[in-house]
Amino acid sequence: MRRRRFASVVLISGLACFVSSPFAVADQTPPGGGGIGGGSDPGSSGNPSGNVDGATISASASGVVFDRSKNGSGASVGAVSSTGTWTPPACWYAPKYTPAQLKAYLEPIWAAGSTGDAWDAQQRQHYADGDYKDFNKEKTDKGYWWDSFVNEDFPPGWDSCDEPIFWVDKGDPPPARIKNAVTPEILAQLAYAEIRVPGTNVTLAPEGTTKVNLPTWAWLDGAEFKPVSVTASVPLLGIQATTTAEPVSLKIEAGTPDATTYPASGVCEIAGGHIGEAYAKGKAKQTPPCGVKYLRSSGDGSFKLRATITWKIHWTGTGVAAAQDLPDGTFGAEQDVVVQEIQSVNR
Repeated sequence: MRRRRFASVVLISGLACFVSSPFAVADQTPPGGGGIGGGSDPGSSGNPSGNVDGATISASASGVVFDRSKNGSGASVGAVSSTGTWTPPACWYAPKYTPAQLKAYLEPIWAAGSTGDAWDAQQRQHYADGDYKDFNKEKTDKGYWWDSFVNEDFPPGWDSCDEPIFWVDKGDPPPARIKNAVTPEILAQLAYAEIRVPGTNVTLAPEGTTKVNLPTWAWLDGAEFKPVSVTASVPLLGIQATTTAEPVSLKIEAGTPDATTYPASGVCEIAGGHIGEAYAKGKAKQTPPCGVKYLRSSGDGSFKLRATITWKIHWTGTGVAAAQDLPDGTFGAEQDVVVQEIQSVNR
């Protein structure tokens, strides 16, 4: 039954428009009013539509609404990557149409005949003339037509939600056969994909250029590395989930095997809100709690020091009081470090 979807996309706006709608492969706006969860912003940024109300920043991807007011911000923020093979859902199902909206969406497709008489007849029989009467109009305000939505980046598995549009009465769960039907847990996983954390450009002492065999101190501004969170909800269903990420460690990779890291593992645990320790006058002969010592020069170039923060991620939500774990996430970046030989002068 999903053949209807792809054919209708070509008819309405062409494939290029099909892939530009954020978060919703099937989210063509029906004639006469759009989906029940709100529309998507077709602007060049590719981000969901949003608004600001005081301290609350929200954005909608049809049935799902995101509150990012407690998320990381700034030019250097980025999304975390799962430390394992797990990834957030590539597609999911949520309420999308009222009876009138589904009618306004499907009837022009059938009238155009682009999907063939036999297919159109089968569709009409299911939604309008047989299994359901007039798109279930008699149940308006008593339920919703659910449909699939897709992550705007189209990761692997984006096309696996191929169930036809289905009806769910208010208060009832979706059919048991439906995988990835939106729940608080699915919302938590979708919020995971929206988490943004600060960049990891570490402060070094000496700064910019260091010397061979000279311990180089490394630290990050602890004030920037606080827990961040995103809340995802479906107001129509009265469910929500908040996913929170907390920094737990910083890993230093020198960019060359000819180096010693402090500690030896290169992993600097975050304690008391501090990530490493700032260098201060008088500490030149001390071993840095977090840092690196290069054993050879970088010559005419530089070494690529990589700093990666690991974030512990968990969620709570509707019907779930105790925090539930999600896979840890990481975010890191490289920076150039020039290492010079110590020059000596013989007299």
